[in-house]
Amino acid sequence: VQLQASGGGLVQTGGSLRLSCAASGFTLVNYAIGWFRQAPGKEREFVSSINQIGERADYADSVKDRFTISRDNTKNAAYLQMLSLKPEDTAVYYCAAQRIGINGYGYWGQGTLVTVSS
Repeated sequence: VQLQASGGGLVQTGGSLRLSCAASGFTLVNYAIGWFRQAPGKEREFVSSINQIGERADYADSVKDRFTISRDNTKNAAYLQMLSLKPEDTAVYYCAAQRIGINGYGYWGQGTLVTVSS
């Protein structure tokens, strides 16, 4: 059972990246997906989440209107499209899965580093 986050990298301010979260060993269709990030020296924070069928998404105020979360249950994957990136978006980004009816995210990916240069 594994979540694999990928797609991070180095980008200039104003650039874009698309993160992917792939699941193996279990089916994401029964899970909500969340993206979190942790910047150096800071606590991990919520970025975005999407429910199991992709009809509802939530965003942190800091990324609203710049980031878009999506999922493709046929591919057992979720995505985070990030536009207009800012240096303060620099962080390790993690995807996580929360099973329907269970509190908390039970599965976490290993993280992918996003660095936004000024």
